[in-house]
Amino acid sequence: MPVNRTQGEVCSPAVKDQEGMLRLIKKYRLIPFFVNPVPGFSIEEHTPGEFWLTEEHLGPWDWKIECVRSGDIAYGKFLYGGKAAFATVDVYREIINWRRSLPKYRPNAHQQKVLEYVDEHGSVSVPEVRELLGINKAGADALLSKLQMQARLITGDITRVYRGPDLKYSGWQRSSFCTPEALFEDMDFPFPGYKPRTLRSSLTPVESLEFLKETIRESCGDVPDKVLMKILG
Repeated sequence: MPVNRTQGEVCSPAVKDQEGMLRLIKKYRLIPFFVNPVPGFSIEEHTPGEFWLTEEHLGPWDWKIECVRSGDIAYGKFLYGGKAAFATVDVYREIINWRRSLPKYRPNAHQQKVLEYVDEHGSVSVPEVRELLGINKAGADALLSKLQMQARLITGDITRVYRGPDLKYSGWQRSSFCTPEALFEDMDFPFPGYKPRTLRSSLTPVESLEFLKETIRESCGDVPDKVLMKILG
């Protein structure tokens, strides 16, 4: 479905380093990692091809680590049916308020067991989910993706994996997941300049949904409501 850009335009590619990527995320406040039904609404489309995961550059795939560690950015699979995305904390708060109000995003028994594990241990990884539930990697990935869509878990940290005799880093990473509350409200070791964030919205869930729609339209123009709902779930 075409998008009428009466309020915004697709900008020329601008992401050439991690600082540029962080600036773009903060400008959009909510943006998917990859191409989606809204033209220009992704980190991928703002990144020149020569900077997108080449032999010379690991690009946004690696730069996202420092964005996550900035303390101001939520990253996880929470848009477009479980695709990777970034949001500023104030916008992610409204995703929590909207998603957690919906019956379809209530955790099932296995998902609840993982949440109880996180409450006890602080975070969880794919290998830990596999061991906890006795499932394969694909099943653990899918379960964690659903909990991120429910806005009950978020990426807490990403570590680089160095392999081979020369300990080369070629983009392999390991992620751990925690609750948004632990990441943004209950930080044990705040970074310099940290100010406590609240994830308690003053809006109703329906108002939060409208806020999220308008946040996208401010950056991308007059996006049809049907397209927005496909993005926001």
